[in-house]
Amino acid sequence: MRRRPRARIVPRVIDIPGGLATIQAKVNGEAGRAFIAGLPALVEDFLGRWELRIDGPAMHGMTALVLPVVAADGSRAVLKLQLLDEESAGEPVALRLWNGDRAVRLLRYDEATGTMLLERLDPARMLAHVPDTHETVVVIARLLAHLTRLPAPPGLRRLGDIAGEMLEQVPWALERIPDPSQRRLVADCAAAVREVVGEPGDRLLHWDLHDENVLAAADRGNGPVSDGGNGLAVDWRAIDPKPLAGDPCFELWPALHNRYDPDDVLWRFDAMTEVLGLDRERARAWTLGRVLQNALWNVEDGEPQEADDLELARRLRDR
Repeated sequence: MRRRPRARIVPRVIDIPGGLATIQAKVNGEAGRAFIAGLPALVEDFLGRWELRIDGPAMHGMTALVLPVVAADGSRAVLKLQLLDEESAGEPVALRLWNGDRAVRLLRYDEATGTMLLERLDPARMLAHVPDTHETVVVIARLLAHLTRLPAPPGLRRLGDIAGEMLEQVPWALERIPDPSQRRLVADCAAAVREVVGEPGDRLLHWDLHDENVLAAADRGNGPVSDGGNGLAVDWRAIDPKPLAGDPCFELWPALHNRYDPDDVLWRFDAMTEVLGLDRERARAWTLGRVLQNALWNVEDGEPQEADDLELARRLRDR
């Protein structure tokens, strides 16, 4: 009887989380599958090149693999590997400008692959773990007020261009939304954007600051994540920016949508506009612009409109 040849065992530095592989295949297709296939070798390369050793289990979000590591000097950090695209390409630019001030600090960056070495924050102390959503919204607003004070550097994606492209898509998208009330609401969102698209702003925006993208600094010990009042006892840091140049009014939607409560939308909106010092009408228009952006993505993907998003838009439109 002929024996089956023994399979060759190829050493692997890590096991790729199945969830990340699924997301990459869905979102990026063949490019995403190629990225996942190349990750073990890429990790091994950077562990050697930057003299790192893995110090814990792999983590991942929607698009990136994050590995806790220890450097040769004993300092703790995280290695972040992600597929380069128009969103992720701006991340090191913003992190360098923020320079660890209310945002995670960038330690090293490889331009060819988009690989980053970042300071180690405390993943066990995430803003999403704070039970009081009013507190978390104020924390996010304060972070945004600080981060968006800087002008955006040249070369970043620009809100004006994004908004113009969205408005061009609206007639096509409306024809593909079968429900009349939903179609009308999306059209109203587009109308609001048309009112402000001529003044898109020039601040450095994070774009995706929700309560899972805020972590506590690791050097604050293992104390409580909150002082029970306004979160000032914690050194909160923003992570995972998808930067663009634009109006800070475009930053509100993630915190309005976190742990969604339709009856809390207007309180959150008013609290954030007050902390950030925003004009409420402009903030309303650009937040409806975020709903429009999501609606267009849903149409492109052949998916139904999200009920929570539409209700959020109704609350702001009809206030």
